[in-house]
Amino acid sequence: MAAWKLVDSGADVLMLERGPFVERGPHNWEPEGTVMRTPYYTEGPHYEANTDRGNSEAGVCSCVGGASVFYGGVSLRFRETDFLPRPEIVGDSGARWPFSYDTLEPYYGEAERILDVAGRAGEDPTEPPRTSDYPCPPSGLSEVSRIIAKAAEARGLHPFRLPLAINYQNSGSAPTCIECATCDTFACKIEAKNDIAVKVLRGLVERGLELRANIAVTGLHLDGRRVAGVECVDRTTGETEVLTADRIILAAGALGSAHLLLASRLAESNPAGDAVGRYLTRHCSAIVFGAYPWLPKHERHFHKQIGINDYYLGDPDGKGPKGPLGNIQQTQTPSMGTVRGELNWFLGSLVAPLARRITGLLVIAEDRPQHRNRVVLDPSGTDELGLPRLRIEHRYDPRDLEARRFLAGRAKRIHRAAGSLVGYTHVIDTFSHALGTVRMGDDPERAPVDRDGRFRGVDNLYVTDGSILPTPAAVNPSLTISANALRIGHMIAEDLRREGIT
Repeated sequence: MAAWKLVDSGADVLMLERGPFVERGPHNWEPEGTVMRTPYYTEGPHYEANTDRGNSEAGVCSCVGGASVFYGGVSLRFRETDFLPRPEIVGDSGARWPFSYDTLEPYYGEAERILDVAGRAGEDPTEPPRTSDYPCPPSGLSEVSRIIAKAAEARGLHPFRLPLAINYQNSGSAPTCIECATCDTFACKIEAKNDIAVKVLRGLVERGLELRANIAVTGLHLDGRRVAGVECVDRTTGETEVLTADRIILAAGALGSAHLLLASRLAESNPAGDAVGRYLTRHCSAIVFGAYPWLPKHERHFHKQIGINDYYLGDPDGKGPKGPLGNIQQTQTPSMGTVRGELNWFLGSLVAPLARRITGLLVIAEDRPQHRNRVVLDPSGTDELGLPRLRIEHRYDPRDLEARRFLAGRAKRIHRAAGSLVGYTHVIDTFSHALGTVRMGDDPERAPVDRDGRFRGVDNLYVTDGSILPTPAAVNPSLTISANALRIGHMIAEDLRREGIT
C-alpha cells in the first residue's frame, strides 16, 4: 500500500519479495491448499517459539501478496477508542498511538476502495465514524449464517455483516465470487478474493512498479545515519547482490522486520533500541465450533459473514473483565485438510467427515503489549539464509486469557441458541496476527518508529507493516495496516516531490 502512493507519484520503485508468485488452479480448492500445508508457508523461515503452550516451531507466509493471498478478507477498521491509551490494555508498557482515529479515517476509506470491500455501514454498534460508504454491497447470507444471526438477536445482541475484500459484483470486469467454502486460509482459484497480489500489485506493475519475486533480503548496511545498501539473495539461483536507493521501506511483518533489524544491528542506532523486537502481540483467540446435524452436508457456502461487537468495549452486564474485551465473528466450516492437520491421525479421521456440518465463532481478545514478549536472535546458529536464528518468547497476561474465556463462553451461548448440539473450542496458537515489535510513538526513548513511519536513528529507513502498531485492538489488523501504509506512502511521496527526487 505504501508503493501505491509512490508509484502514482512517478517515483522509481523496486519491490523485493522473499517468496514466489502463488500458482492458481484446481489445487487451491483441495484439502492440502490450506496455507499451513502449502510450500508458501512450509518452505519459508521457521522460528522457534516458546509460548504458554510449550515449545513449537512457527513459520511465516512468504509469497507475492503475502498472507493476504490466504486470508478470509475481513476488513474491519479499528474503533475510535482503540487509538486511546486504555489502562486495562496498556498497563505500564508505554504503548501510545501518535495520532487519533481521525488521522487514519480518510486512508481507511481509500484502502476500502482499492480493495473493493463489500459491507454494509450502520449495523455495527461500535462502528467508528466514516466519511464514505463501503464501495460494494455484501452477498446474501448462507443458511447457517442466518440461523447464527437470528440466535444472536434473540439474546439481545446486534449481529452485523462482516466487511469482506471479496468481489460479489457480477459486473463482468473481474471474476465474481462463487461463495465456496475454501476461502479463509486458501488462495482463491478464480481470483475473486481481492488480495494484494490480485487487486494491488498487478495494477502497480502495469503502472511501473518493478517487482522481483524470490528475492530474500539478508542485511541492511548502515553508513552513518543512512542505509547505504540492501543485501539480498536470489532464492532460485543463489546469487547475491547489494542494492541502493534513496529511501528504504521495510515491510516484512512483525516477525520478519524485527528479525532483519536485529540481525543488521540497526537497533544499536535507535534511541529506543531496547524496544526493537519487544512488545509482541498476536491476539488471544480461539474458535468455538458448533455442530449442526440439520445443516445439509452438500452446503459449501462461505460462512465468514457475521460479526458481533456487543462486548467489544466491555461487558454491558458488568460480569466480565473490566475494560474492552473483543470481537466475535463467524468463521467458515473447516476444511478436511485443516481438520486432519490440527488433530492426530485417529481423531482427525473421525472428525473430518463431519466438517461440513460444523461452523465456528472466532473470538478475538485484545492482548496486552508486554516488555517480556519479544523476538530475539538465537546465537546458537543460522537459518537457511545465513541470518542468525530467531526465537519467539510470548506469554499471555492473565487478563488476556480471562477476556478470551469470557468471549468463548458468550460464543457457546449463541451456538446453543442456534441449535448446536455439541461444541468444541480450539485455541489458536499461531502468529498470523503478530503485531507490535517495532512500535511507533511520539516518545523517542520508548518507540523505535515515529508517527511518519521513520525508524529513529536512520534517516532513510521506514517501516510500514503491522510491527509498528502500538496496540493490537481486537479485530483483524489487515485494513489498519493497509490504511497506515497508504498514509506513510503519501508522506514519503510528498517528501520526494519537495526534494525533486524520483
